[in-house]
Amino acid sequence: MILLDTNYLIKALVPETEEALRIINWIEGGEMLCTSGIAWYEFLCGPVNDEGIIVIYSLLEERVLPFSSDQSAEAARLFNKSGRKRTLRVDAMIASAAIISNSKLATGNISDFTPFIHLGLQLI
Repeated sequence: MILLDTNYLIKALVPETEEALRIINWIEGGEMLCTSGIAWYEFLCGPVNDEGIIVIYSLLEERVLPFSSDQSAEAARLFNKSGRKRTLRVDAMIASAAIISNSKLATGNISDFTPFIHLGLQLI
């Protein structure tokens, strides 16, 4: 499964972007897509309209992973082991969703998630 970061959710709505084309290829290749409740929240903060929300929600086949206690514990571990930088808090939550769900994270912000790679995060 591939977990889409917020920037992938946004750019999926823009035809011919690299992210939109990758998503099409993944779906055609049989990959299942999901996102975390945290990335979904960021996406919903917009700017996005109701039609865009419906399109992305159906693209995900409604797979928005709720932020669970397991993810909370994993996010805290990631945050604490990566230097406790305030800017890493939300990214640690998104990374924890990918780790706990055994998903690879698709993000355009690779540098934001690099601190978590040695802690178990897999990027695609």
